[in-house]
Parts: sequence; C-alpha cells; structure tokens
Amino acid sequence: MTTMPQVSECQATTCAFNHDGCQAFAMTMGEGGCTTFIALDTLGGLPTVDAQVGACQRGDCTFNHQLVCSAPAVRVDANEACLTYTKAK
Repeated sequence: MTTMPQVSECQATTCAFNHDGCQAFAMTMGEGGCTTFIALDTLGGLPTVDAQVGACQRGDCTFNHQLVCSAPAVRVDANEACLTYTKAK
C-alpha cells in the first residue's frame, strides 16, 4: 500500500470539511478542483484526522500515477483548485 499525500493546506472557507484544516478522511481531486468539496452549514469530517488525497482524476498531472497522487503534499486554494497540480510534459 502506498502512502497518500497529506492535504497540507486548504483555503476553501465555504467547505464543510475545512475547519482548522481539511477534516475529510480522504479527498478526491478532479478536473474542476476538489470534488470532495461540499458547502453546508454542518461541519463535516473527523475531528482528529489529517486529510489525504485518496484519488486524483487529473490524468495530465505530473504527480498522477494510475489515478493516485504521488506529490509529497497537496495544497488547495479558495476556489478548490489544486495548487500542487503540475502539467505533465
């Protein structure tokens, strides 16, 4: 089993999983950004979890290997976009 990269930063302030850091057990990154994003008034996730990237749908990213992210850490901006994304050559 591979070690999944941690979500080291998430600036999406309207996401129910982002309170003092991403509290989702695992997030999925897609073409439009974080597909785990959900805007609800209820806080989601687990209180003591450090989120990891469970899957990546960005097939054109350097860090994507068989839909698994190999980046050391992932940063997400306020628009749910992956700041770690690096287009493959």
